[in-house]
Amino acid sequence: MSMLVMCTDFGPGGPYTGQLQAVFAQKAPGVPVISLFDDLPAGCIQSAAYLLPAYIDEFPLDSVFLCVVDPGVGTDSRLPVVLRADGRWFVGPDNGLLSVVARRSRVASFWHIDWRPSQLSASFHGRDLFAPVAAMLARGEPVPGSEMPQTETNQPGWPDDLAEIIYIDPFGNAMTGIRASSALAGRSLVLSSGQSLQQATTFADVPAGQAFWYENANGLVEIAVNRGNASKILDLVVTGEVKFA
Repeated sequence: MSMLVMCTDFGPGGPYTGQLQAVFAQKAPGVPVISLFDDLPAGCIQSAAYLLPAYIDEFPLDSVFLCVVDPGVGTDSRLPVVLRADGRWFVGPDNGLLSVVARRSRVASFWHIDWRPSQLSASFHGRDLFAPVAAMLARGEPVPGSEMPQTETNQPGWPDDLAEIIYIDPFGNAMTGIRASSALAGRSLVLSSGQSLQQATTFADVPAGQAFWYENANGLVEIAVNRGNASKILDLVVTGEVKFA
Protein backbone atom coordinates (compact mmCIF):
# COMPACT_ATOMS: atom_id res chain seq x y z
CA MET A 1 0.00 0.00 0.00
CA SER A 2 1.25 3.44 -0.87
CA MET A 3 1.92 5.98 1.87
CA LEU A 4 2.57 9.71 1.77
CA VAL A 5 5.61 10.50 3.92
CA MET A 6 6.51 14.10 4.83
CA CYS A 7 10.15 15.08 5.40
CA THR A 8 10.52 18.82 5.87
CA ASP A 9 12.31 21.52 7.84
CA PHE A 10 9.05 23.36 8.55
CA GLY A 11 9.31 22.83 12.31
CA PRO A 12 6.89 21.28 14.81
CA GLY A 13 5.03 24.55 15.29
CA GLY A 14 3.18 26.75 12.83
CA PRO A 15 0.68 25.97 10.07
CA TYR A 16 2.91 24.57 7.34
CA THR A 17 2.76 20.83 8.01
CA GLY A 18 -0.99 21.11 8.53
CA GLN A 19 -1.35 22.78 5.14
CA LEU A 20 0.45 19.87 3.48
CA GLN A 21 -1.86 17.44 5.25
CA ALA A 22 -4.87 19.41 4.01
CA VAL A 23 -3.66 19.06 0.41
CA PHE A 24 -3.23 15.32 0.86
CA ALA A 25 -6.67 14.94 2.46
CA GLN A 26 -8.27 16.66 -0.53
CA LYS A 27 -6.23 15.18 -3.35
CA ALA A 28 -5.37 11.69 -2.04
CA PRO A 29 -8.16 10.79 0.41
CA GLY A 30 -7.67 7.46 2.10
CA VAL A 31 -3.91 7.33 1.55
CA PRO A 32 -2.06 7.11 4.91
CA VAL A 33 0.00 10.23 5.68
CA ILE A 34 3.09 9.92 7.88
CA SER A 35 5.05 12.86 9.27
CA LEU A 36 8.53 11.36 9.44
CA PHE A 37 10.48 14.60 9.88
CA ASP A 38 9.12 18.08 10.39
CA ASP A 39 12.39 19.16 11.99
CA LEU A 40 15.08 18.51 9.41
CA PRO A 41 17.87 21.04 10.07
CA ALA A 42 16.46 24.30 8.75
CA GLY A 43 17.98 25.20 5.41
CA CYS A 44 20.74 22.57 5.74
CA ILE A 45 20.35 20.73 2.44
CA GLN A 46 23.45 18.59 2.80
CA SER A 47 22.64 17.42 6.33
CA ALA A 48 19.12 16.41 5.30
CA ALA A 49 20.42 14.67 2.17
CA TYR A 50 22.50 12.26 4.28
CA LEU A 51 19.73 11.74 6.83
CA LEU A 52 16.99 10.72 4.40
CA PRO A 53 18.47 7.44 3.06
CA ALA A 54 18.80 6.02 6.58
CA TYR A 55 15.05 6.30 7.20
CA ILE A 56 13.31 5.08 4.04
CA ASP A 57 13.67 1.29 4.16
CA GLU A 58 10.85 0.74 6.67
CA PHE A 59 8.32 2.19 4.23
CA PRO A 60 6.63 -0.01 1.62
CA LEU A 61 7.44 0.16 -2.05
CA ASP A 62 5.49 2.85 -3.93
CA SER A 63 5.53 5.11 -0.87
CA VAL A 64 5.79 8.76 -1.86
CA PHE A 65 8.19 10.95 0.10
CA LEU A 66 7.54 14.69 0.05
CA CYS A 67 10.98 16.16 0.77
CA VAL A 68 11.31 19.89 1.35
CA VAL A 69 14.43 21.70 2.47
CA ASP A 70 14.32 24.48 -0.06
CA PRO A 71 16.11 27.76 0.70
CA GLY A 72 16.08 28.53 -3.04
CA VAL A 73 12.28 28.26 -3.31
CA GLY A 74 10.80 30.48 -6.02
CA THR A 75 14.07 30.90 -7.90
CA ASP A 76 15.69 29.28 -10.93
CA SER A 77 18.54 27.95 -8.75
CA ARG A 78 16.84 24.55 -8.54
CA LEU A 79 14.29 22.53 -10.50
CA PRO A 80 11.20 20.76 -9.15
CA VAL A 81 11.77 17.03 -9.63
CA VAL A 82 10.50 13.54 -9.00
CA LEU A 83 12.90 10.71 -8.19
CA ARG A 84 12.06 7.02 -8.44
CA ALA A 85 14.62 5.11 -6.39
CA ASP A 86 14.42 1.35 -5.79
CA GLY A 87 10.64 1.34 -6.02
CA ARG A 88 9.89 4.43 -3.92
CA TRP A 89 8.98 7.95 -5.05
CA PHE A 90 10.56 11.22 -3.89
CA VAL A 91 9.22 14.68 -4.73
CA GLY A 92 11.12 17.87 -4.00
CA PRO A 93 13.65 20.42 -5.19
CA ASP A 94 16.67 19.48 -7.28
CA ASN A 95 19.12 21.22 -4.96
CA GLY A 96 21.08 18.17 -3.78
CA LEU A 97 18.46 17.09 -1.24
CA LEU A 98 17.70 13.85 -3.11
CA SER A 99 21.21 13.21 -4.38
CA VAL A 100 22.38 10.76 -1.69
CA VAL A 101 19.19 8.71 -1.96
CA ALA A 102 19.75 8.50 -5.72
CA ARG A 103 23.44 7.64 -5.38
CA ARG A 104 22.84 4.80 -2.94
CA SER A 105 20.00 3.26 -4.96
CA ARG A 106 20.44 0.36 -7.34
CA VAL A 107 17.99 1.89 -9.84
CA ALA A 108 17.22 5.62 -9.93
CA SER A 109 15.36 7.80 -12.44
CA PHE A 110 14.59 11.53 -12.35
CA TRP A 111 11.78 13.54 -13.92
CA HIS A 112 11.44 17.30 -14.23
CA ILE A 113 7.98 18.37 -13.00
CA ASP A 114 6.34 20.19 -15.92
CA TRP A 115 2.91 20.51 -14.30
CA ARG A 116 1.95 23.77 -12.59
CA PRO A 117 -1.11 24.57 -10.49
CA SER A 118 -3.42 27.44 -11.34
CA GLN A 119 -2.03 29.33 -8.35
CA LEU A 120 1.61 28.92 -7.34
CA SER A 121 3.00 30.84 -4.38
CA ALA A 122 6.57 32.03 -4.88
CA SER A 123 7.49 30.96 -1.35
CA PHE A 124 5.51 27.76 -0.68
CA HIS A 125 6.16 25.22 -3.42
CA GLY A 126 5.87 22.50 -0.78
CA ARG A 127 2.13 23.12 -0.54
CA ASP A 128 1.30 24.37 -4.03
CA LEU A 129 3.52 22.24 -6.28
CA PHE A 130 5.22 19.34 -4.51
CA ALA A 131 2.27 18.18 -2.37
CA PRO A 132 -0.20 17.96 -5.29
CA VAL A 133 2.36 16.05 -7.38
CA ALA A 134 3.02 13.68 -4.47
CA ALA A 135 -0.75 13.12 -4.20
CA MET A 136 -0.93 12.31 -7.93
CA LEU A 137 1.75 9.65 -7.55
CA ALA A 138 0.05 8.21 -4.46
CA ARG A 139 -3.14 7.85 -6.53
CA GLY A 140 -1.16 5.85 -9.08
CA GLU A 141 -1.07 8.53 -11.76
CA PRO A 142 1.93 8.95 -14.07
CA VAL A 143 4.62 11.50 -13.31
CA PRO A 144 3.45 14.91 -14.56
CA GLY A 145 6.76 15.70 -16.19
CA SER A 146 9.57 14.65 -18.49
CA GLU A 147 12.33 12.19 -17.65
CA MET A 148 15.80 13.68 -17.14
CA PRO A 149 19.24 12.10 -17.57
CA GLN A 150 20.99 12.02 -14.21
CA THR A 151 23.76 14.08 -15.81
CA GLU A 152 21.28 16.96 -15.92
CA THR A 153 20.31 16.75 -12.25
CA ASN A 154 22.06 18.41 -9.35
CA GLN A 155 24.38 15.68 -8.07
CA PRO A 156 26.98 17.54 -5.97
CA GLY A 157 30.33 15.88 -5.46
CA TRP A 158 29.74 15.13 -1.80
CA PRO A 159 31.57 12.23 -0.08
CA ASP A 160 30.02 8.80 0.38
CA ASP A 161 29.75 9.49 4.12
CA LEU A 162 29.59 12.94 5.71
CA ALA A 163 31.85 13.40 8.74
CA GLU A 164 29.55 15.96 10.34
CA ILE A 165 26.64 16.08 12.74
CA ILE A 166 23.49 16.08 10.60
CA TYR A 167 20.65 15.92 13.13
CA ILE A 168 20.06 16.37 16.87
CA ASP A 169 17.03 14.50 18.19
CA PRO A 170 14.71 15.67 21.02
CA PHE A 171 16.86 13.78 23.57
CA GLY A 172 20.00 15.66 22.53
CA ASN A 173 21.57 12.69 20.76
CA ALA A 174 23.54 13.74 17.68
CA MET A 175 23.46 11.71 14.47
CA THR A 176 26.31 11.95 12.01
CA GLY A 177 26.36 11.43 8.27
CA ILE A 178 28.65 8.41 8.70
CA ARG A 179 27.16 4.96 8.22
CA ALA A 180 28.31 2.67 11.00
CA SER A 181 29.13 0.05 8.37
CA SER A 182 31.80 2.46 7.10
CA ALA A 183 33.40 2.92 10.53
CA LEU A 184 35.93 0.50 11.97
CA ALA A 185 34.73 -1.00 15.22
CA GLY A 186 36.62 0.13 18.28
CA ARG A 187 37.95 3.39 16.84
CA SER A 188 37.61 6.64 18.75
CA LEU A 189 35.36 9.39 17.42
CA VAL A 190 36.95 12.83 17.77
CA LEU A 191 34.72 15.90 18.03
CA SER A 192 35.61 19.34 16.68
CA SER A 193 36.43 20.32 20.29
CA GLY A 194 39.13 17.64 20.34
CA GLN A 195 37.28 15.39 22.77
CA SER A 196 37.60 11.69 21.98
CA LEU A 197 34.67 9.30 22.43
CA GLN A 198 34.80 5.53 22.69
CA GLN A 199 32.33 3.13 21.13
CA ALA A 200 29.58 1.36 23.08
CA THR A 201 26.71 -0.84 22.01
CA THR A 202 24.00 0.90 23.99
CA PHE A 203 23.47 3.53 26.68
CA ALA A 204 23.64 1.28 29.74
CA ASP A 205 27.08 0.01 28.69
CA VAL A 206 28.67 3.19 30.08
CA PRO A 207 28.24 4.97 33.41
CA ALA A 208 25.61 7.67 33.78
CA GLY A 209 26.91 10.98 32.47
CA GLN A 210 29.52 9.42 30.14
CA ALA A 211 29.61 10.30 26.45
CA PHE A 212 30.12 7.66 23.76
CA TRP A 213 29.34 6.84 20.14
CA TYR A 214 27.29 3.92 18.89
CA GLU A 215 25.47 2.56 15.85
CA ASN A 216 21.93 3.85 16.06
CA ALA A 217 18.81 1.94 15.08
CA ASN A 218 19.04 3.21 11.49
CA GLY A 219 22.70 2.41 10.93
CA LEU A 220 24.27 5.83 11.51
CA VAL A 221 27.11 6.73 13.87
CA GLU A 222 25.46 8.63 16.72
CA ILE A 223 26.81 10.52 19.73
CA ALA A 224 25.06 10.22 23.07
CA VAL A 225 25.48 10.64 26.82
CA ASN A 226 23.99 8.01 29.10
CA ARG A 227 21.15 9.74 30.97
CA GLY A 228 22.23 13.10 29.61
CA ASN A 229 21.74 15.53 26.74
CA ALA A 230 24.80 15.14 24.51
CA SER A 231 24.14 18.29 22.48
CA LYS A 232 24.19 20.45 25.62
CA ILE A 233 26.90 18.63 27.53
CA LEU A 234 29.28 18.42 24.54
CA ASP A 235 28.17 21.68 22.89
CA LEU A 236 27.22 19.93 19.65
CA VAL A 237 25.63 21.62 16.65
CA VAL A 238 24.48 20.51 13.21
CA THR A 239 27.36 20.74 10.69
CA GLY A 240 29.89 20.28 13.51
CA GLU A 241 32.75 18.16 12.22
CA VAL A 242 33.78 14.75 13.56
CA LYS A 243 36.49 12.27 12.60
CA PHE A 244 37.70 8.81 13.52
CA ALA A 245 41.13 8.31 15.06
